Amino acid sequence: MEVMQTVETEERMTCLRVQLYHPQQASKGLYCHLPLDCSSKHQAEDPLRLGRDEKVCTYILVDPRVSRKQLSLQAYRTAQSPDLLFTVQNLSQKGRLMVNGSELDYLERAELPAKALLRFGDYEILICREPGEAKGSFEVEFGVLTVPPSREMGLGVSTMTPVMDTGLGHDVSNDFPAELISTHVPLECDETFIYQS
Repeated sequence: MEVMQTVETEERMTCLRVQLYHPQQASKGLYCHLPLDCSSKHQAEDPLRLGRDEKVCTYILVDPRVSRKQLSLQAYRTAQSPDLLFTVQNLSQKGRLMVNGSELDYLERAELPAKALLRFGDYEILICREPGEAKGSFEVEFGVLTVPPSREMGLGVSTMTPVMDTGLGHDVSNDFPAELISTHVPLECDETFIYQS
């Protein structure tokens, strides 16, 4: 008698890796209600809400400065792509939500690229989407970052005017004409000096 076995292959699910940062995360229990460092499965048709209200939000931040409903992530598909894609929507009436440097007002939404930085209040959330084949569900995996992701991505970096280092260990005011020193523009130094009469 011959036995036929069917092997079911489980489809790999799209995964949203959600990395959180807050400057006071070490001293406060901001993430105590989040399933850190483990994955949670979600149905694609259900929006994920993040906020402080346990009754309406999927994930809770324990912080009175966070809106009851802060933001929502919604999965969707298009006819042009087999991938599960996501939008983010600002649900806060009082706070602004920045998505990769673009501001979203209340109830506005934006598409999430494969790597997105969300910012509201003092929170920075880096979301990385890893594609999968499953169409009806996806996974979410939360983690905590020790440095702001904006630093890694080069966003929010100070644009202060740099101070020129002449490399000279003495006062250069005697080496240059007075009209060049009195300006507040940094001097560029190389082997060639230009004197204007």
